[in-house]
This record gives sequence, structure tokens and C-alpha cells, in this order.
Amino acid sequence: MSHRHITFILGEAPPPRLDKALARDVPEQENLSRTRLMRLIERGAVSVDGIVVGDPRARVAEGAQIAIEVEEAEESHIVAETIPLDVIFEDSELIVINKPAGMVVHPAPGSPSGTLVNALLAHCGDDLSGVGGMKRPGIVHRIDKDTSGLLVVAKSDAAHHGLAAQFEKHDVERYYQALVYGVPDANDPRLRGIRGASFEPGNILKLTTQLARHRTDRQRQAVLFDGGRHAITRARTVSRFGTPPVLALMECWLETGRTHQIRVHMAHAGHGLVGDPVYGGKRKLAKAALSEEVAESVRGFPRQALHAAVLGFEHPVSGEQMRFEAPLPPDMAALLAGLQGKG
Repeated sequence: MSHRHITFILGEAPPPRLDKALARDVPEQENLSRTRLMRLIERGAVSVDGIVVGDPRARVAEGAQIAIEVEEAEESHIVAETIPLDVIFEDSELIVINKPAGMVVHPAPGSPSGTLVNALLAHCGDDLSGVGGMKRPGIVHRIDKDTSGLLVVAKSDAAHHGLAAQFEKHDVERYYQALVYGVPDANDPRLRGIRGASFEPGNILKLTTQLARHRTDRQRQAVLFDGGRHAITRARTVSRFGTPPVLALMECWLETGRTHQIRVHMAHAGHGLVGDPVYGGKRKLAKAALSEEVAESVRGFPRQALHAAVLGFEHPVSGEQMRFEAPLPPDMAALLAGLQGKG
């Protein structure tokens, strides 16, 4: 297996830990994340002043001579599968996909095949230059299996490094469309009494909480106010449906990107997503509000009515500002068409 050799000298006042010092001073063009550097250290691929150091926590000093031996990208153990993809944009560094509902992003014990990664391995082939030492797509964010919409995936280490940094800094534009029960309104005293809920000008609902795995159900996320990870969602009403209104199409955007964030936040506010089997629940609809046919289509919608509609970011290599939009998938579009017919 071929290798490339990287050498450099630690700069002034480096962080005391080896992994942190390397992450700060490794040449930017090498695109080595701290996680990747930790693995290289533990693998015995890093020398400090000519001595191999295998502990990421080892102390280092200014002026130390660093040598890193990086293996060229290996073939992935994940099987490539020829699965049709809706490609919105692609170049040598990244690819933007409009993922259909029902497709898992990454293989896992419950979904070993048929995933987006399996499909990308077949689609990209030799165009994958290697991410984290492996010829595989670089997943920098995910959307749930039964959520449709836009995802950006890295094809190179440089793109992976740059995109991951943007997601970490919350610099990525992400707008979702969600059909929810009820209509959030700044004049609703019930909503104003919910902890973590507030309104901004323009009747924009802001939800600010902590999120963490549920204590007893590991498949769910739970709202917390101590511990967990900080999460902020904003949402505004686009359309109301029913007479009186019993459903709303919401435009939601993320300041943070946590697992199930929109789903759990809207449920916390009392406006769970239509079709959501985990957080949405089954809600009674006023008989006079919708025709029986339309009401039945709402009750029978088979997945959370959530679509990642807009994705914007800076191209991690060229620096170009990029923004993509994906129309509603056929199932959500048909559901909304039925609701609008009632209107």
C-alpha cells in the first residue's frame, strides 16, 4: 500500500495534547481532521522528533519536528449497489442528492444495504478520492429515513473537512417544509406558556431547548433543559388548512442540527408532524373542518410529512456560494393538493 509523508514543525505555544497540537498546525491542504489525526497517532503513524508516539494525549512542545505517514485511501468494505439517485449537482469534490423518503443514509445493523452510501459507492466509483483514509462518501449530515429532501455528501477529504466545519459552525442554510397539526400562533396563550417556546417578529415560532436520547426509549429524542445538546428551531406558518384551521404547512429552519430536531421540537410545542409515528401521534380532526376523504388521507399518511427543501453552503474548495431547492415529493404534494382543494 502506498503512503504519503507529511512533515512540519509545531508553532509557538502549541496546545499541550499531541492531537490538538497536530490539528492546529498540520498543513491546511492535507485536510486531516482531529479525529483522523487521533487514529493516525493510535496506529503509530506519527513521530515527534524522530520517536513514534502512540498516545493522543502526549505532551508536546513548540518547535517539535512532526512526521506523519498517511496511507492512501483503502477500498470501502461497504458494498456498492446500483440504485437510482436524484442528483441535483455533482463535481469532483461533492454531490448533492434529493433523497427519497424510505432510504436510510448509512448502513447500520438494521439496514445493511439499500442505503444512500451503497448507492453513492456505485454512482461515484473511482471519483471518490478518499475520506478519512477510505474510499467512501463523506457523510457530514443526515436526514431521517422517512424524511425526503436535500443532502450534500463529500467525495474528497478536502470537501469533507470544509463541509464538516460549516455544519459545526452552523453556517449551512437548511429549510424544511412540514405539515403539522394545529396552527402555531403568537396569540395562543397555551403556546406562550410552553417552556422553551417564544415568538419573534413576523409570527416566527422559536423553540430553544436541550435534546438528548430518551431515558427509556433509545430510538427517541427527549426535550431537556439541563444536560443534552443545545437545539434551536424556528418555524413560520406558510398555509393553513381546514375550516376552522386544523393543520398548517410550516417552513422550519435549523440553527443547530440534532437528531429528530424538527420532529421533537414541533411535538414539544403541541404541533406534531402529520404521519410521525414516534412524535406526532394520532390527532382528532374536527369533523366539519375537512371532508372525510381529505381527513382520511391525513390520518393515513404513512410517514412524517417532512421535506428538506432548501440547502445552501459555501463550496468547500472553490469558495462559491451554492444554494439548491427540491420540490415537494409526490406524496406530500398530493396530500397538500387535497387540502388546498378543501380550502
